[in-house]
Amino acid sequence: MNRPDTHVEEKLVRDNVYIGKRPETADLPDFSTMRDKLPAPFWQGHESVISCYWKTWELAFSNLRNPDESTRFISPFIDTAFNGNLFLWDSVFILMFGKYGRRVFNFQQTLDNFYSHQHSDGYICREIRERDSLEMFERFDPSSTGPNLFGWSEWEYYLISRDKKRLGNIFPVLLAYSRWFRKHRTWQNGSYWSSGWGCGMDNQPRMEEKYNCEFDHGHMSWIDTTLQQIFNNRILIHMALVLGREGELEEEKKEIAELSAFVNRNMWDGASKFYFDRRRDGSLSGVKTIGAYWALLAEALPSSELDGFLSHLESRQEFNRPHMIPALSADNREYCEKGGYSNGGVWSPTNYMVLRGLSLYGRNGMAHRIGLNHLEKVVETYIKTGTLWENYAPEDRSPGQPARPDFVGWTGLSSVSILFEYVFGIRTSPDGTLLWDVRLMEKHGVYSFPFGEELIDLECAERSTEKEEPVIKLHSRGRLTLRVRWSGGEKTVKT
Repeated sequence: MNRPDTHVEEKLVRDNVYIGKRPETADLPDFSTMRDKLPAPFWQGHESVISCYWKTWELAFSNLRNPDESTRFISPFIDTAFNGNLFLWDSVFILMFGKYGRRVFNFQQTLDNFYSHQHSDGYICREIRERDSLEMFERFDPSSTGPNLFGWSEWEYYLISRDKKRLGNIFPVLLAYSRWFRKHRTWQNGSYWSSGWGCGMDNQPRMEEKYNCEFDHGHMSWIDTTLQQIFNNRILIHMALVLGREGELEEEKKEIAELSAFVNRNMWDGASKFYFDRRRDGSLSGVKTIGAYWALLAEALPSSELDGFLSHLESRQEFNRPHMIPALSADNREYCEKGGYSNGGVWSPTNYMVLRGLSLYGRNGMAHRIGLNHLEKVVETYIKTGTLWENYAPEDRSPGQPARPDFVGWTGLSSVSILFEYVFGIRTSPDGTLLWDVRLMEKHGVYSFPFGEELIDLECAERSTEKEEPVIKLHSRGRLTLRVRWSGGEKTVKT
């Protein structure tokens, strides 16, 4: 039986340069021979952290793959390290730390293998089998795609690489995908829906019992998915400004305003100061999930509500557990002290999301404390088990139950990106400049830190107090301005 083709063409897909592209292969780098070309952190008295850092890269390099010419994969990539399939959710976050190793291997091109599979209507499947390029879901399955975060990964890469050519190539791909998402993942009121698998937090008790928590959408407005669309639209606008294409995004600008108003009017509970999923009858679910904190990156939260919203992260009855931050609040009856996957497990990607959101709202001290807590527990578990894990138990220094070992995988975020950006405090500002938010007392820094086309050596001397001005050594072949901030002030260091 010949079935009709139900794709409705999105013209932007015609500009997708990845469709039909001939596969490119590379000599995959070996960790032992390329280690000297990676950024080299140091931290006085914390040798176990540095050991965990290098273990991360060793595991990451073991997962590098070349495309098979018999598939539609077109670029070398890093495997998700899960089941032989390439995952959207995982890949986006793997590349958030992979960007720091781009001079050894172009981790970002992993996403090219999703873009090469884009359908004529803009759809991209969230899980693709590596051995034969089979898409694991039909496009209208509730779990077929998402979260819509390609843009975040690409924008982060652009900020550190300044690769405008790649930005121009991926922009129409991402805009077409985002418009498919809007067309096929929204309710009449404009809010977005997903499923447990589709949102990346598989088994949370977010829906009424008559629905399957993994595969149904539950007729809900999903708070994380709706907030992610606001965030994605903001990133597309940033890209368009760089590319001179901002005139193409009137729909996206309008949606930012409409969705921001919707979540604050219909998904915010003023009594508890928290965002919740909205059920079919208009009631709120009452389930406090870490997914609500996408509100920070979406810039949807009114500043007047910030303290109340963040108080849940400080509460020992909710998210402030010995290992922060569990994906589900500890006052939920389904919360699992051993992890229970997304019912209490601590996950590197969602932690990283919260940290980035806190920075956007100027709560850098809180971000540092959470980042340091998380890194310490990950490293303690590494010392205990010799490896990194898919997720962690919130109550002690143990892997989550269940959790896969050797998971790099997104857990590389903890020992690379969170180490650099939130424990050390070295990160790219939204304006593209380099910031060092110094909070540690011990001597620390990074040699061969990649920034644009430069490799930078950054060193902070030991200090006696938080208010003591940091003594910074900065070395760069080119001209560079570094903004240094500490609790006692701020200064500029130039080469």
